[in-house]
Amino acid sequence: MKTLSIAPFSSGRGGCMIAALLLPMTLSAADNRITPDIESVEVMHKGEPITIERGHDRDATLPEMYQKTDRGCPPFCVQPMVVVPGVETIGEIDMLGYLQRVSQGDEQVLVVDSRTPDWVMQGTIPGAVNIPWNKINHEGGKTFEVPSAADSLVRILSDDFGAKQNPQTKSWSFENAKTLVFFCNGIWCPQSSINIKTLHAIGYPVEKMKWYRGGMQDWFSVGLTTVEPD
Repeated sequence: MKTLSIAPFSSGRGGCMIAALLLPMTLSAADNRITPDIESVEVMHKGEPITIERGHDRDATLPEMYQKTDRGCPPFCVQPMVVVPGVETIGEIDMLGYLQRVSQGDEQVLVVDSRTPDWVMQGTIPGAVNIPWNKINHEGGKTFEVPSAADSLVRILSDDFGAKQNPQTKSWSFENAKTLVFFCNGIWCPQSSINIKTLHAIGYPVEKMKWYRGGMQDWFSVGLTTVEPD
């Protein structure tokens, strides 16, 4: 398992330049905490402990794939702040809380990286499980429409999400279903939001779905640790 720690992007212009001049030029671990009260967070990723912290390289920038500002819409449109009424939109500190719960053995929480494997290979959030969005939304890659439940969605609901299907009526029970924390590439990425809409359409409780809207774009932007698959 390879760990990465990438410092926040700085444009070096305007207010960012002024802020840089007011800050110390040399950083120690204590100088770049996650919050004033949190220096780092230890989580488990595929059975290995990973320490999530912020980078300390003042000259680091965003990875090239996250530097683009124009990607073409559709499909890469700016996502709304609320993806589905009742589904909570969360930030980095909330995400760290859910990752800690998973690492401490809470089997009722699952953090889901909705991106396809080619993106995940470039780095993901420690503690997340990759369930590619097109395993839930087969037609989404072409039409970005919410499809009917396909065979893989039925398997994922049962095996990964903890839902139960009545074999006679084909209806779903979500009484013991997990709380799902979805993310993808960021506010321009529709993959996780489409998954949430699909699950909502088949009755997954809104209170059991969370959405990290900022995704990998924001995670990298604040310099938080990522992991790459072996």
